[in-house]
Amino acid sequence: MADSTALSASSSSSNSSSLKCFMSSALELIYWRETLKSAAGFGLSLLVLVSLATLSVISVVSYLTLALLCVTITFRVYKSVVQAVRKSDDGHPFKSLLERDVCVTPESSRWAADQVRVHLNRLLVHTRRLLLVEDLVDSLKLAGGMWLMTYIGAVFNGITVLILADIICFTSPLVYQKYKTQIDRRVELARSKLKETVDRLQDMLPGSIKRTKAA
Repeated sequence: MADSTALSASSSSSNSSSLKCFMSSALELIYWRETLKSAAGFGLSLLVLVSLATLSVISVVSYLTLALLCVTITFRVYKSVVQAVRKSDDGHPFKSLLERDVCVTPESSRWAADQVRVHLNRLLVHTRRLLLVEDLVDSLKLAGGMWLMTYIGAVFNGITVLILADIICFTSPLVYQKYKTQIDRRVELARSKLKETVDRLQDMLPGSIKRTKAA
């Protein structure tokens, strides 16, 4: 039993470190720490989204698979010809990738399922809280946000929003790093104005439905 608990804890720690490593790599990508990788990621993601906006999902997947196969087959044939000319035996050019373990372990699948369950339960609790008006101010914020989304939905479709989100995700860190002081000042000013407005609206509510403040 102790060994099983230790193994489970070790697996959880390993999965958590893998997630942190993935998040760190993603942040390095959008912060343009390595320009070549960030440019490739930005270009590829934008290409896929623009393709989805003009073609069907099946067509996009088919074209991407064909492009990848053209690259890998060409490289495999080229390396085979080089090995034949040089009479060398370097083996398969993708040997290191073929030997890499890509299988999902039972521990990883259980950890992923647990994470999904935790976030899903949290989402359900917050959704119930907002839709059943446990806190009137928060529910009014949701109503205002959904009202704005109706205008966004009338102008953009889902793929267009994803394209804009992708562009903003890769460009906003660069803009923020360049104009950090000015942006921080304006964000702080907007935050204080929003807080004043919310407090003023809350003071106008009847006492029975005002937000209860934590002690």
